[in-house]
Amino acid sequence: MERILVSACLIGRRVRFDGRAKTLDDALLARWHAEGRLVPFCPEVEGGLPVPRPPAEIEGGVGGAAVLSGVARILTPDGADVTRHFLAGAQAALAVALSMGVRLAILKDGSPSCGSLRVHDGTFRGRTTPGAGVTAALLEANGIRVFTESHLPDAAAHLHHLESTPT
Repeated sequence: MERILVSACLIGRRVRFDGRAKTLDDALLARWHAEGRLVPFCPEVEGGLPVPRPPAEIEGGVGGAAVLSGVARILTPDGADVTRHFLAGAQAALAVALSMGVRLAILKDGSPSCGSLRVHDGTFRGRTTPGAGVTAALLEANGIRVFTESHLPDAAAHLHHLESTPT
């Protein structure tokens, strides 16, 4: 049975920067949860950040790959550099995924960790730009397909492909 790494906030855990969850009420996610497939994970908490915490964005509107390569940083509105926490959380997510044979992740889009299609642009004005967060970029670079919470049917199709293809 394939396991699925999932942003902990999507299954009701209050781990977001504002102390809330972003619980996703979806039949597919509920079924996967009941089947024991889900591996909940919050890279920001696992990277050592508290709940609640100041919001953080990738500077300059670039994606997580730029953070992984050392070209960009992740800052809070007051300019505190929290990059090391995001890098540690991404590495922890990858380690958990690899140890459990995870080949598929469903992550909260828009997050500087988990976004896979868009991240905030670094201005703290609520604007987003195309790109991936640090954890999403690291997982993808290591062969783990990342889907957003709004693309669960695509994730289900990929899961079916993984389970029907001999390894």
